[in-house]
Amino acid sequence: MTDRFHKRLWQNAVNLSRTSQRPHDSLHVVEGLHECSVCGLFQRVPELKPGFLAECQRCGAQITRRRKTSVIGAPAAFCLASAALYIALLISPLMTLNVYGRENTVALMSGPIELSYQGYNSMCLLVGLTTLAMPGIVIALMAAVLYGASRPHMPDWTPRLLTWYDRLRGWSMVEVYVLGVLVAYTKLVDLALVDLQPGVYLLGGLMLTMAAMDSTFDDDLIWNNRDLRKRVDGHRGKVLNVAHLDAHHDPLPPVEHMLSCHACGLVVAFDHAVPQEADMGDCPRCDQILRRRKRQNLASASCFLVAGIIFYIPANMLPVMTYTKVGHGAPSTIISGVIELWQAGMIPLSLLVLFASITVPVLKILALSFMIISTKLRSRWQLPLLGKLYRLVDIIGRWSMIDVFMISILCAVVHFAFLANVTADPGMICFALVVILTIFAVELFDPRSMWDAAGLNQSAPDSAAGQFRPATPFPDGPAPSSDTLPMESERA
Repeated sequence: MTDRFHKRLWQNAVNLSRTSQRPHDSLHVVEGLHECSVCGLFQRVPELKPGFLAECQRCGAQITRRRKTSVIGAPAAFCLASAALYIALLISPLMTLNVYGRENTVALMSGPIELSYQGYNSMCLLVGLTTLAMPGIVIALMAAVLYGASRPHMPDWTPRLLTWYDRLRGWSMVEVYVLGVLVAYTKLVDLALVDLQPGVYLLGGLMLTMAAMDSTFDDDLIWNNRDLRKRVDGHRGKVLNVAHLDAHHDPLPPVEHMLSCHACGLVVAFDHAVPQEADMGDCPRCDQILRRRKRQNLASASCFLVAGIIFYIPANMLPVMTYTKVGHGAPSTIISGVIELWQAGMIPLSLLVLFASITVPVLKILALSFMIISTKLRSRWQLPLLGKLYRLVDIIGRWSMIDVFMISILCAVVHFAFLANVTADPGMICFALVVILTIFAVELFDPRSMWDAAGLNQSAPDSAAGQFRPATPFPDGPAPSSDTLPMESERA
């Protein structure tokens, strides 16, 4: 967003000092070609039937997928259901705690409010953003995108909103909050009488409808229905006409001349080699800045990773909350909470918390460290395995927020002055910082750089014809009958 703002200011200043420029025919949209977002291999992909997907033949990552459901109708139905559940959830209680005849009721917004009362305004903002604001924003963005995509000519604001939906969806942590409620409930049942309220069931329903909304939404078809601009702003103030190439019939340019848009996946080619991180102009489809790779991905990911490692030690050593009952209590760390669940007989739940709060942060730190070191050393060792590991840590990273949500719920519901009280401790801030910093580190790291450093994303000259073979085609013939369409290698 900042890069785009600065770029517009620069272009406006340049346009004021120059006359109209002559367009250059140097940007080609390569239709039928996809770049793997994990390994960077360009591959030809045919039209897929509903229910089929295409996987990268080199690393196994998903390239594209066709849903069996309606493009607009199915996600719109689940979107409306999610909106209704979300509105009802905002005004419904989650649970009621009864301690010696005194009752407290907790709702979705009670946790952030109580954290603010205890002086943890940063945690109030984090919990409120991920559980209150982001689900509503994501549902509203999906509704707007589906409305724009259903119109005969897609409005210009639709691609921008779809891009923001992709960026913000991971920060809507309803499903993680559900597990936080479950962990909090198991800790409370031994302390007092706990009654589940309708909000718990609304929360579970919202989790299911939002998951169904994502699973039925086919963003590739939405992007394919978007009309391409005929002229775009290029790099260094140039104006580029947009031409077209067919990956299945036309000769393909060298790999070094091509890149794919990080937002919509459109593959474009230039008449010259493309620098790795330079601004190459605007995307003809979504109007985002075109770059071959993420800017300074190794340096940025390394900085966030080191910061996460620094906070990891106090996050496990310092107490995250203190529970007092009738004036007596002791601080509790993350590992002591796992032990308490195990001793209470909640073995599956204790293993879940152990995995989410202890194993996942360690896995993210070790995996990302190994990937950065492997890139620095230009190693080719187990690159497909590292690609799968990157996808894994990207998916499970946010589940470590279970403990943060659980503490916010306990603080909101257990405050009976001298009888029973739960307060948050500084260890919770350190733990939340570990989770957020490692999420940013994974987001900023570009896994394609591992393959670039190993020299595997370069055009290989054909010894017989002296031509480049920059892309791997999908084999001709009937499609397999399974749900997966594997990409086959083209051999020289």
